[in-house]
Amino acid sequence: MNKQQLFENIKRKKSFLCVGLDTDIKKIPEHLLKEEDPIFAFNKAIIDATAPYCIAYKPNLAFYESMGVKGWIAFEKTVQYIKSNYPDQFIIADAKRGDIGNTSAMYARTFFEELDIDSVTVAPYMGEDSVTPFLTYKGKWVILLALTSNKGSHDFQLTEDKDGERLFEKVLRKSQEWANDENMMYVVGATQGRMFEDIRKIVPSHFLLVPGIGAQGGSLEEVCKYGMTSECGLIVNSSRAIIYADKTESFAETAGKEAHKVQMQMEEQLKNIC
Repeated sequence: MNKQQLFENIKRKKSFLCVGLDTDIKKIPEHLLKEEDPIFAFNKAIIDATAPYCIAYKPNLAFYESMGVKGWIAFEKTVQYIKSNYPDQFIIADAKRGDIGNTSAMYARTFFEELDIDSVTVAPYMGEDSVTPFLTYKGKWVILLALTSNKGSHDFQLTEDKDGERLFEKVLRKSQEWANDENMMYVVGATQGRMFEDIRKIVPSHFLLVPGIGAQGGSLEEVCKYGMTSECGLIVNSSRAIIYADKTESFAETAGKEAHKVQMQMEEQLKNIC
């Protein structure tokens, strides 16, 4: 999926919502534990209920890998279900990979060849040769960690060099030598507020994947005020606030309602550009 197709989906659905599939076997409704594959059963119901209101899904690999082979099978089935039934959805493998070149090449092969996923999150700490193997795949996206929403982000990401350049700013500037806004996005946490202004000075037209609204307390209005571009330029993720809004047998219906609420808020924010 290219940048224009992504924006067309946003305009058509009046939404830039990404639903995070952070599926924890210990948090899903108990009645699903009787299913042959409880994780996939949960994901399938959530996807069917929320697909009209979102433009992307983001399975977080840690939640699947924690269950070994069973979890990986559930992940693969989830990806295939989205691709087969909702082919307009942008799929993000939230894997946060990043290693020396030959290892990154294997990670890229996993997500872009074997699973044919649209994008993968990548950690930039090891530099160019850990990122560029992911960029050799036409039509695929790297989503580089830039400024995250967790408390520990201040430990490294905001440190300054002798010229006053912060580490996340160096990541944004340097990485543009490797790719452009047609195949690279950046992760920026919703809790960063006005820092989006600083980010947009460096990457004015790139898409930003923004986790942190909902359960983490980020403000959608603030993200849009400081981070939105004339082509939206945002994919805003919500996970727990949607998928765990209800633990009864009505969990999927409730998730759909919560996703619809966010979509309606996003529709308001899009009125000036769509």
